[in-house]
Amino acid sequence: MKTEILNRLTKELNRLQLNNKSYLGYPLANDFSFKQLAPFLDLQINNVGDPYTPSSLGLDTKDIEIEVIDFFANLLRAKKDSVWGYVTNGGSEGNLYGLYLAREAFPDGMVYYSESTHYSVKKNLHLLNIKNIVIRSLDNGEIDYDDLERSITLRRDKPAIFFLNIGTTMKEAIDQLDNIKLIIKKLAIKDYYIHCDAALLGIVAPFFNPRPAFDFSEGIDSISISGHKFIGSPIPCGIVLCKNEHKNRVGSSISYVDTKDTTITGSRNGLTPVILWYALKKMGITGLRDRVNSCIKLAQYTEEKLQEIGIKAWRNTNALTIVLDTPNTWICKKYQLAVENDITHIICMPGITKAQIDEFIGDIKKDLSNEIVKSDTNVVYDEFLAANF
Repeated sequence: MKTEILNRLTKELNRLQLNNKSYLGYPLANDFSFKQLAPFLDLQINNVGDPYTPSSLGLDTKDIEIEVIDFFANLLRAKKDSVWGYVTNGGSEGNLYGLYLAREAFPDGMVYYSESTHYSVKKNLHLLNIKNIVIRSLDNGEIDYDDLERSITLRRDKPAIFFLNIGTTMKEAIDQLDNIKLIIKKLAIKDYYIHCDAALLGIVAPFFNPRPAFDFSEGIDSISISGHKFIGSPIPCGIVLCKNEHKNRVGSSISYVDTKDTTITGSRNGLTPVILWYALKKMGITGLRDRVNSCIKLAQYTEEKLQEIGIKAWRNTNALTIVLDTPNTWICKKYQLAVENDITHIICMPGITKAQIDEFIGDIKKDLSNEIVKSDTNVVYDEFLAANF
């Protein structure tokens, strides 16, 4: 029985290690190692309830979680003690929380979000039963500001809830907060809420030059960031931050665990705060800046190399994401590319090497020169499997 279990685990590990070598289509860093945190796996760590309120259960890492929250609050230029947050299960939970706070602030509000918004947001809006309008996107993935203004004009009697993308899923487009503010001023909107989905760029864009407007110094109400994307983590996780005034509307005391209930879930993962804390401590601000600049350089290299061989490749300013027409199926399969209609993208995340990009470019060149029979979509990927395992 033990041999059978070991063989099954070995088979699964081999498959995962193989796939970890070849993906280019998803925003996941893979240059991390958390072996030093292994002893924590033998403990049942539960950050139940509010991070800032101890509970009667002492098996938590709330002190470390608060340090992680403080790091992001400072990075996003929040005034001291003006924001609250917690470590989530990922960006989707953070967006759900932001929309939940917006609904509690404006129960009759209308949510405006672009057609380029992450698929989970539609589900979140359905769960929360909030009225919403989908706004067209511009060619580069940003929200169409003219369409947004027209839509709000028709509903000026309702509070406006802006769901902005700070890096869209396919094109890494940033909805321009300054343009949103102009619309708010022009239409004299008094009741509004601004949530930012910064799943990938929340920890990346602060190091862009110029730095885009999307943080608390620019007047946002809440923001969601993924931890497993740019930082890297074996477990999906994220951060949600909001102004204190919004969190105060939803909190309640729970006698069973002697703490406040202010989060989406009751029991919360106590391991991911340790993972994020460990990574942030090791990198520091200087390490993160170098990490961002390295990825931008690789993205620029990739864009140029694709264009050199005649591929219509492009990216938004400073983006780590290069958008291109969808190549043949075997290439999409080999490199685990995300496809939407007739476009795909590759994302130059930490851990992606120049050698991997060169191999991708080489395969594109082979495909263009018809060195590979396009109807046989599996042959090259099968050869790749055989060569590695």
